[in-house]
This record gives sequence, structure tokens and C-alpha cells, in this order.
Amino acid sequence: MTKIDDVARLAGVSTATVSRALRGLPTVSAATRRRVLAAAEQLQYAVSPSASRLAGGKTGTVAVVVPRITRWFFGTVVEAVEDYLHQNGYDLLLYNLGGREQIRQRVLRPASLHKRVDAIILVATPLRPADLTALTKLALPGVTISSGSGVPGWPCVRIDDVAAARTATRHLLDLGHTRIAHISGDPDDELAFTTHLDRRRGYQEALRAAGLRPDPSLDVESQFTVDGGTRATAELLARGEPPTAIFAACDEMAMGAMTALRDAGLRVPQDVSVIGIDDHDLSGVLGLSTIAQPAAEQGLLAARLLLDPLGGRVADPYAGLVPAQRGPETDPRSPSSVILPTRLVVRESTAPPRAN
Repeated sequence: MTKIDDVARLAGVSTATVSRALRGLPTVSAATRRRVLAAAEQLQYAVSPSASRLAGGKTGTVAVVVPRITRWFFGTVVEAVEDYLHQNGYDLLLYNLGGREQIRQRVLRPASLHKRVDAIILVATPLRPADLTALTKLALPGVTISSGSGVPGWPCVRIDDVAAARTATRHLLDLGHTRIAHISGDPDDELAFTTHLDRRRGYQEALRAAGLRPDPSLDVESQFTVDGGTRATAELLARGEPPTAIFAACDEMAMGAMTALRDAGLRVPQDVSVIGIDDHDLSGVLGLSTIAQPAAEQGLLAARLLLDPLGGRVADPYAGLVPAQRGPETDPRSPSSVILPTRLVVRESTAPPRAN
């Protein structure tokens, strides 16, 4: 049976070059690729993905760690990462933490990832000192996406959650609302998910800038889900006089808020305006005003940023993104934050408060 070593000898190259050529990676010249392909055809060599990867000392696999794969944002990011990695000959190994601390501790141990992956993408995964120590020992390239903890030497792709929340709250203020509630947070999250803290900060900053004092009775915590938004809004309404507007920290919570308001006999936006963050796939169908964030683009850019340390070559990681999605004019391959912009999308769920 023909082996990859036979192809390498006939083509006059290393087995690692044969592996890269047969996987279609861009680090092989056109002439070398043709020579390798001709040798493989002459020897009737059937490429084994695992063998070609190991020949180059690589697994051809990238680990992607997400808190909860069922959430819209995480699922959208992972799909974009997987699509781009597959186009470039890499596989994706998904670690879904499911919101459980014990799984994170197991996943981020060196023994779990050593020689199993070539790089790591952490999506909204806060890290404790022990986690950073473990990742440092692995000495693998990586990228972080969204809020969480930074890893020395790794770039981070994210949006400005504080600014996004300020924009959402300011939209309601500009419409004339002053009694604005906020539903957010995940108080029982074992992973110490931090996005809601930044979005609460933005909400409070916008209120203070308008001369309003944040009212704790208008701030309710729950999970980042439709059901969480429904429960948070029901609790908010049970506290007394309803607000004239609700800023939900994500669109799924906003959808739950709309459900709870409808069940309580209140109309959106005639009685209560609602705005979220994300631009979820269903937001347009529901007429939900939102702050749109480029979720898929964050995954795509993160995957591109990995190709240099993995042996690929990307002249412009921003290729294919419209200018509005490109973020700051810095070298996107440097180990620093790449902040992609958000935008206000006004739909039917927000309007001026009705006159009393």
C-alpha cells in the first residue's frame, strides 16, 4: 500500500509539504502542489486525513469552547468558525460547557487538549488564574471572542458591550422615556459570564448622562433566554407601576419580555417599548428594535486570525467584511482587541411613551 512517504520521495519534498499540498493549504507554491498531486496520482495514493496531519506534527483541529451552544450568539459564532476552518482544511472540536464550572475545569486542563488540537478559540469564557496557567503551559495559539478574560499573546475579537447598551438606552431616552427598566444578568451562572455586567454599566451610564438616577427596582436579573426574559418581566410587573420601556440585554430576553407584556394585557409599543441587543434571526419577524452585532463576522475574523500561527497565510483577515464591520484601523493580527462596530436597528417595538 502506498504511503505518504512514497509520495514525498517521488515529489522530492517532505511529508509535511505533501500533507499541506493535499489539504489545499495556501503555504504551498503552485508548482510544488502540482508536483505533489502528480506524484500522488501516479502512485494512486489515497490521502488519509489523520495520517497527513500527523506527518506534519499537527492535528489539523481547532478547539472551540463555548458556555452554551444553544444560545443564538454562540451557535452563530461556532457555525462561522467551523465553515471557515473547514474551507482551509481544519476540523473543529467543540467543547460545550453547558454553564457548568466542573466541565470548564476539565476542558481547560493541559491533559484534555495536549496533542489533540493545534489552537483554541474561547467564546465568552471568563478564565480564573488556574485556567490561564493551564493555557500558558499548552503554549498553543488562540483567539478569544466576546467578553471574558484575555489570554496573554492572544488577540480578542468583540464588540463594545458598554457602548451598545448606552446606544440602546439612549434610543429610549430620545423617544421621551424616563422610566426605563433593564432585564439582564445570569445570577446562577457558574461560569461567571460577564457580558451582562458591561451592558448594565452602559444602561446606567446613559441614564446618568440624561440626569436620571438608576432605580434598582427597575433592574431585574434572569437568564439570557426567552424564558428568562419572560420571568424577569413578570417579576418587574409584579413590583408595581410598570415602566414605559424595557431594555433587555439580549434579543432572546427581549422576546420573552414581549411575551410577558402581552400576557399581562399590555401592548408593545403603545404601553411599553422594548429593545434588545443582537439582531437575532427572529428579531425582524417580531418587529423588535435592537442593537445589531456582527456575530458571524466575529467568528469569521477569529478563525482567520488563527491561520497565521497555524501555518496558513491571510493577507487581509478583514477580507469580505463591509467597511462598517471592520473595526479600528489597527493590525488585526496583533495580540490586542479588535472591536467590531454595532448599529441601532429601529423597528416597531419602540415608540414615544403615550401621553397620560
